[in-house]
Amino acid sequence: MQRLRFLVYLLILHVGALFSQNDTSLGTSNIYLADPTIYHFDGVYYLYGTNGNPKLSKKQGFLVYTSNDLRTWQGPRGVNDGLALKKGDAFGDKGFWAPQVFEYQNKFYMAYTANEHIAMAMADSPLGPFINTDKEDLKAPVKQIDPFVFFDDDGKKYLYHVRLDQGNRIFVAELNNDLLSIKSQTLTECLSGELQWENTRNSEWPVTEGPTVLKHNNLYYLIYSANDFRNPDYAVGIATSESPMGPWEKSEKGSFIHRDILGVNGTGHGDVLVDNEGGMQYVLHTHFSDSEVQPRKTAIVKVSFKQNEGTPDILEMNKKSFRFLQLAH
Repeated sequence: MQRLRFLVYLLILHVGALFSQNDTSLGTSNIYLADPTIYHFDGVYYLYGTNGNPKLSKKQGFLVYTSNDLRTWQGPRGVNDGLALKKGDAFGDKGFWAPQVFEYQNKFYMAYTANEHIAMAMADSPLGPFINTDKEDLKAPVKQIDPFVFFDDDGKKYLYHVRLDQGNRIFVAELNNDLLSIKSQTLTECLSGELQWENTRNSEWPVTEGPTVLKHNNLYYLIYSANDFRNPDYAVGIATSESPMGPWEKSEKGSFIHRDILGVNGTGHGDVLVDNEGGMQYVLHTHFSDSEVQPRKTAIVKVSFKQNEGTPDILEMNKKSFRFLQLAH
Protein backbone atom coordinates (compact mmCIF):
# COMPACT_ATOMS: atom_id res chain seq x y z
CA MET A 1 0.00 0.00 0.00
CA GLN A 2 2.82 2.40 0.87
CA ARG A 3 4.48 1.68 -2.48
CA LEU A 4 1.18 2.32 -4.27
CA ARG A 5 0.79 5.68 -2.52
CA PHE A 6 4.32 6.60 -3.52
CA LEU A 7 3.63 5.72 -7.17
CA VAL A 8 0.42 7.79 -7.14
CA TYR A 9 2.38 10.68 -5.64
CA LEU A 10 4.96 10.47 -8.46
CA LEU A 11 2.17 10.36 -11.04
CA ILE A 12 0.59 13.52 -9.61
CA LEU A 13 3.93 15.30 -9.74
CA HIS A 14 4.47 14.21 -13.34
CA VAL A 15 1.01 15.32 -14.49
CA GLY A 16 1.42 18.63 -12.68
CA ALA A 17 4.71 19.23 -14.45
CA LEU A 18 3.15 18.50 -17.83
CA PHE A 19 0.33 20.95 -17.23
CA SER A 20 2.83 23.56 -16.10
CA GLN A 21 4.94 23.06 -19.22
CA ASN A 22 2.09 23.03 -21.73
CA ASP A 23 0.11 25.79 -19.97
CA THR A 24 -3.35 24.47 -20.84
CA SER A 25 -5.01 27.31 -18.92
CA LEU A 26 -4.67 31.03 -19.54
CA GLY A 27 -1.96 31.65 -16.94
CA THR A 28 -1.74 35.16 -15.51
CA SER A 29 2.05 35.21 -15.69
CA ASN A 30 2.48 34.36 -19.38
CA ILE A 31 2.78 37.02 -22.06
CA TYR A 32 0.55 36.47 -25.08
CA LEU A 33 2.08 38.47 -27.90
CA ALA A 34 2.46 36.97 -31.37
CA ASP A 35 4.94 38.26 -33.99
CA PRO A 36 7.04 39.68 -31.13
CA THR A 37 9.96 42.07 -31.26
CA ILE A 38 12.21 43.41 -28.50
CA TYR A 39 13.80 46.83 -28.79
CA HIS A 40 16.84 47.29 -26.56
CA PHE A 41 17.49 50.90 -25.60
CA ASP A 42 19.49 52.49 -22.78
CA GLY A 43 19.64 49.25 -20.79
CA VAL A 44 15.91 48.57 -20.99
CA TYR A 45 14.18 45.92 -23.10
CA TYR A 46 10.86 46.90 -24.71
CA LEU A 47 8.64 44.04 -25.90
CA TYR A 48 5.95 44.61 -28.54
CA GLY A 49 3.84 42.30 -30.68
CA THR A 50 0.43 41.32 -31.99
CA ASN A 51 -1.93 41.32 -29.02
CA GLY A 52 -3.53 37.91 -28.58
CA ASN A 53 -4.53 37.99 -24.91
CA PRO A 54 -8.35 37.69 -24.75
CA LYS A 55 -8.31 39.51 -21.41
CA LEU A 56 -6.78 42.55 -23.14
CA SER A 57 -8.69 42.31 -26.42
CA LYS A 58 -10.31 45.74 -26.00
CA LYS A 59 -6.89 47.38 -26.17
CA GLN A 60 -6.60 48.11 -29.91
CA GLY A 61 -3.06 48.89 -31.02
CA PHE A 62 0.28 47.72 -29.67
CA LEU A 63 0.98 46.90 -26.04
CA VAL A 64 4.51 47.24 -24.68
CA TYR A 65 6.16 45.40 -21.78
CA THR A 66 9.52 46.29 -20.21
CA SER A 67 12.35 44.43 -18.51
CA ASN A 68 15.87 45.14 -17.28
CA ASP A 69 17.08 41.55 -17.57
CA LEU A 70 14.87 39.77 -20.15
CA ARG A 71 13.43 37.65 -17.36
CA THR A 72 11.34 39.88 -15.12
CA TRP A 73 8.73 41.67 -17.22
CA GLN A 74 6.39 44.49 -16.22
CA GLY A 75 3.37 45.83 -17.99
CA PRO A 76 1.71 46.62 -20.18
CA ARG A 77 3.54 49.94 -19.79
CA GLY A 78 2.51 52.03 -22.81
CA VAL A 79 1.50 55.64 -22.15
CA ASN A 80 -2.04 55.09 -23.47
CA ASP A 81 -3.48 52.56 -21.02
CA GLY A 82 -0.64 50.16 -21.72
CA LEU A 83 -0.55 50.85 -25.45
CA ALA A 84 2.50 52.33 -27.15
CA LEU A 85 0.39 52.87 -30.29
CA LYS A 86 -3.33 53.34 -29.85
CA LYS A 87 -6.00 52.91 -32.49
CA GLY A 88 -6.96 56.38 -33.71
CA ASP A 89 -3.48 57.88 -33.37
CA ALA A 90 -2.14 56.39 -36.60
CA PHE A 91 -3.14 54.51 -39.71
CA GLY A 92 -5.51 51.56 -39.34
CA ASP A 93 -8.55 50.47 -37.41
CA LYS A 94 -8.05 46.69 -37.24
CA GLY A 95 -5.47 43.94 -37.64
CA PHE A 96 -2.60 45.58 -35.74
CA TRP A 97 0.18 43.08 -36.41
CA ALA A 98 3.93 42.59 -36.36
CA PRO A 99 5.51 45.85 -35.17
CA GLN A 100 9.19 46.78 -35.33
CA VAL A 101 10.66 49.67 -33.31
CA PHE A 102 13.91 51.48 -34.11
CA GLU A 103 15.57 54.87 -33.68
CA TYR A 104 16.20 57.23 -36.59
CA GLN A 105 17.17 60.92 -36.55
CA ASN A 106 16.52 61.28 -32.81
CA LYS A 107 13.02 59.84 -33.10
CA PHE A 108 11.62 56.41 -32.34
CA TYR A 109 9.81 54.79 -35.24
CA MET A 110 7.35 51.93 -35.33
CA ALA A 111 6.88 50.07 -38.60
CA TYR A 112 3.73 47.97 -38.36
CA THR A 113 0.83 46.31 -40.13
CA ALA A 114 -2.80 47.41 -39.94
CA ASN A 115 -5.68 46.63 -42.30
CA GLU A 116 -3.16 44.40 -44.13
CA HIS A 117 -1.06 47.40 -45.12
CA ILE A 118 2.24 48.75 -43.78
CA ALA A 119 2.53 52.08 -41.98
CA MET A 120 5.01 54.11 -39.93
CA ALA A 121 4.44 56.01 -36.70
CA MET A 122 6.79 58.14 -34.58
CA ALA A 123 7.29 58.86 -30.90
CA ASP A 124 9.67 60.56 -28.48
CA SER A 125 9.82 57.47 -26.25
CA PRO A 126 9.74 53.69 -26.79
CA LEU A 127 6.65 53.72 -24.56
CA GLY A 128 4.86 55.97 -27.04
CA PRO A 129 2.62 57.53 -27.95
CA PHE A 130 3.50 56.47 -31.50
CA ILE A 131 1.57 58.74 -33.84
CA ASN A 132 1.05 59.11 -37.57
CA THR A 133 -0.83 62.40 -37.86
CA ASP A 134 -1.63 61.93 -41.55
CA LYS A 135 -2.85 58.38 -40.89
CA GLU A 136 -1.41 57.22 -44.20
CA ASP A 137 0.00 53.84 -45.14
CA LEU A 138 2.93 53.02 -47.44
CA LYS A 139 1.14 52.87 -50.76
CA ALA A 140 1.26 49.61 -52.70
CA PRO A 141 -0.90 47.95 -55.37
CA VAL A 142 -1.31 44.82 -53.22
CA LYS A 143 -1.77 44.02 -49.56
CA GLN A 144 1.51 43.97 -47.64
CA ILE A 145 2.41 42.98 -44.09
CA ASP A 146 5.32 42.20 -41.72
CA PRO A 147 7.68 45.17 -42.19
CA PHE A 148 11.35 45.06 -41.19
CA VAL A 149 13.54 48.12 -41.72
CA PHE A 150 17.26 47.44 -42.17
CA PHE A 151 19.96 50.13 -42.06
CA ASP A 152 23.08 49.15 -43.99
CA ASP A 153 26.61 50.38 -43.28
CA ASP A 154 26.54 52.70 -46.30
CA GLY A 155 23.51 54.57 -44.96
CA LYS A 156 20.97 53.00 -47.28
CA LYS A 157 17.69 51.86 -45.77
CA TYR A 158 15.72 48.83 -46.87
CA LEU A 159 12.18 47.68 -46.22
CA TYR A 160 11.82 43.91 -46.09
CA HIS A 161 8.17 42.95 -46.09
CA VAL A 162 5.59 40.42 -47.23
CA ARG A 163 3.32 40.94 -50.21
CA LEU A 164 0.09 38.96 -50.43
CA ASP A 165 0.17 37.94 -54.05
CA GLN A 166 -0.03 34.27 -55.06
CA GLY A 167 1.22 33.41 -51.59
CA ASN A 168 2.90 35.26 -48.76
CA ARG A 169 6.15 36.24 -50.49
CA ILE A 170 9.01 38.25 -49.01
CA PHE A 171 10.16 41.34 -50.92
CA VAL A 172 12.71 44.10 -50.37
CA ALA A 173 12.87 47.69 -51.59
CA GLU A 174 15.08 50.63 -50.77
CA LEU A 175 13.37 53.21 -48.58
CA ASN A 176 13.39 56.93 -49.22
CA ASN A 177 14.95 59.06 -46.48
CA ASP A 178 11.57 60.00 -45.00
CA LEU A 179 10.87 56.26 -44.46
CA LEU A 180 7.35 56.85 -45.75
CA SER A 181 7.77 55.48 -49.24
CA ILE A 182 9.93 53.09 -51.23
CA LYS A 183 12.00 53.55 -54.36
CA SER A 184 9.63 51.49 -56.48
CA GLN A 185 12.24 50.73 -59.13
CA THR A 186 14.21 48.77 -56.51
CA LEU A 187 11.36 46.44 -55.50
CA THR A 188 12.67 42.86 -55.66
CA GLU A 189 11.33 39.50 -54.56
CA CYS A 190 13.55 37.76 -52.01
CA LEU A 191 11.97 34.34 -51.60
CA SER A 192 8.77 32.31 -51.43
CA GLY A 193 7.71 28.96 -50.00
CA GLU A 194 9.07 26.39 -52.43
CA LEU A 195 10.77 23.80 -50.23
CA GLN A 196 9.03 20.87 -48.57
CA TRP A 197 9.57 22.12 -45.01
CA GLU A 198 8.18 25.53 -46.02
CA ASN A 199 4.84 24.10 -47.14
CA THR A 200 4.21 20.86 -45.31
CA ARG A 201 0.52 20.82 -46.23
CA ASN A 202 1.07 21.51 -49.95
CA SER A 203 -1.06 24.62 -49.78
CA GLU A 204 -1.91 26.48 -52.98
CA TRP A 205 -1.04 29.64 -51.03
CA PRO A 206 2.48 29.01 -49.66
CA VAL A 207 3.63 31.24 -46.81
CA THR A 208 6.97 32.84 -46.08
CA GLU A 209 6.85 35.80 -43.69
CA GLY A 210 8.25 37.54 -40.62
CA PRO A 211 11.58 38.68 -42.12
CA THR A 212 14.54 39.83 -40.03
CA VAL A 213 17.90 40.73 -41.60
CA LEU A 214 21.37 40.63 -40.00
CA LYS A 215 24.76 41.48 -41.45
CA HIS A 216 27.70 39.33 -40.35
CA ASN A 217 31.18 39.21 -41.91
CA ASN A 218 29.89 41.15 -44.93
CA LEU A 219 27.19 38.57 -45.54
CA TYR A 220 23.46 39.24 -45.19
CA TYR A 221 21.32 36.74 -43.29
CA LEU A 222 17.56 36.74 -43.91
CA ILE A 223 15.71 34.99 -41.09
CA TYR A 224 12.12 34.11 -41.99
CA SER A 225 9.19 31.90 -41.03
CA ALA A 226 7.32 29.48 -43.27
CA ASN A 227 4.00 27.62 -43.31
CA ASP A 228 0.70 29.10 -42.14
CA PHE A 229 1.04 30.22 -38.51
CA ARG A 230 -1.82 27.86 -37.58
CA ASN A 231 0.20 24.91 -38.84
CA PRO A 232 2.10 23.06 -36.06
CA ASP A 233 5.05 22.96 -38.52
CA TYR A 234 5.38 26.76 -38.53
CA ALA A 235 9.17 27.15 -38.36
CA VAL A 236 12.13 29.47 -38.91
CA GLY A 237 14.68 29.27 -41.72
CA ILE A 238 17.67 31.24 -43.00
CA ALA A 239 18.83 32.48 -46.38
CA THR A 240 22.06 34.33 -47.17
CA SER A 241 23.20 36.82 -49.78
CA GLU A 242 26.18 39.00 -50.60
CA SER A 243 23.80 41.92 -51.20
CA PRO A 244 20.81 43.28 -49.26
CA MET A 245 18.86 42.98 -52.51
CA GLY A 246 19.72 39.31 -53.04
CA PRO A 247 19.73 36.85 -54.70
CA TRP A 248 19.20 34.72 -51.59
CA GLU A 249 20.43 31.18 -51.03
CA LYS A 250 18.39 29.15 -48.57
CA SER A 251 20.14 27.01 -45.99
CA GLU A 252 20.64 23.42 -47.06
CA LYS A 253 19.81 22.35 -43.50
CA GLY A 254 16.25 23.64 -43.75
CA SER A 255 14.62 25.21 -40.71
CA PHE A 256 16.76 25.77 -37.62
CA ILE A 257 13.91 26.53 -35.21
CA HIS A 258 10.95 24.14 -35.32
CA ARG A 259 8.82 21.87 -33.18
CA ASP A 260 10.94 18.77 -33.79
CA ILE A 261 13.77 20.48 -31.92
CA LEU A 262 11.88 22.39 -29.22
CA GLY A 263 8.89 20.11 -28.68
CA VAL A 264 6.47 23.05 -29.00
CA ASN A 265 4.08 23.67 -31.89
CA GLY A 266 4.02 26.76 -34.08
CA THR A 267 7.49 28.17 -33.40
CA GLY A 268 8.19 31.26 -35.45
CA HIS A 269 7.80 34.87 -36.56
CA GLY A 270 10.17 36.73 -34.30
CA ASP A 271 13.09 39.11 -34.25
CA VAL A 272 16.74 39.15 -33.16
CA LEU A 273 18.06 41.36 -30.37
CA VAL A 274 21.48 41.90 -28.84
CA ASP A 275 21.35 41.64 -25.03
CA ASN A 276 23.32 43.47 -22.34
CA GLU A 277 26.11 40.88 -22.54
CA GLY A 278 26.48 41.25 -26.31
CA GLY A 279 24.82 37.93 -27.07
CA MET A 280 22.03 37.43 -29.59
CA GLN A 281 18.57 36.16 -28.78
CA TYR A 282 15.55 35.43 -30.95
CA VAL A 283 12.14 36.33 -29.56
CA LEU A 284 9.28 34.38 -31.15
CA HIS A 285 5.80 33.02 -30.58
CA THR A 286 4.46 29.50 -30.24
CA HIS A 287 1.04 27.89 -30.19
CA PHE A 288 -0.87 27.99 -26.91
CA SER A 289 -0.79 24.20 -26.48
CA ASP A 290 -0.53 20.96 -28.43
CA SER A 291 -4.20 21.26 -29.41
CA GLU A 292 -4.87 25.02 -29.55
CA VAL A 293 -3.21 27.76 -31.57
CA GLN A 294 -4.53 30.82 -29.72
CA PRO A 295 -3.60 32.74 -27.72
CA ARG A 296 -0.03 32.46 -28.95
CA LYS A 297 2.66 32.56 -26.29
CA THR A 298 5.82 34.66 -26.35
CA ALA A 299 9.15 32.87 -25.97
CA ILE A 300 12.86 33.53 -26.41
CA VAL A 301 15.93 31.47 -27.31
CA LYS A 302 19.64 32.24 -27.64
CA VAL A 303 21.21 32.18 -31.10
CA SER A 304 24.80 32.61 -32.23
CA PHE A 305 27.03 32.38 -35.27
CA LYS A 306 29.21 29.31 -35.55
CA GLN A 307 32.24 28.99 -37.79
CA ASN A 308 31.69 26.54 -40.61
CA GLU A 309 34.93 25.33 -42.22
CA GLY A 310 35.24 26.52 -45.80
CA THR A 311 31.77 28.09 -45.91
CA PRO A 312 30.08 31.13 -44.33
CA ASP A 313 29.29 31.07 -40.61
CA ILE A 314 25.96 29.46 -39.75
CA LEU A 315 23.37 30.71 -37.27
CA GLU A 316 22.52 28.18 -34.58
CA MET A 317 19.98 27.99 -31.77
CA ASN A 318 20.77 27.01 -28.19
CA LYS A 319 17.91 24.61 -27.49
CA LYS A 320 18.53 24.55 -23.73
CA SER A 321 18.02 28.31 -23.48
CA PHE A 322 14.44 28.23 -24.80
CA ARG A 323 11.88 29.62 -22.37
CA PHE A 324 8.57 31.49 -22.27
CA LEU A 325 8.47 35.13 -21.25
CA GLN A 326 6.50 35.83 -18.10
CA LEU A 327 5.29 38.77 -16.08
CA ALA A 328 6.61 39.44 -12.59
CA HIS A 329 4.22 38.34 -9.86
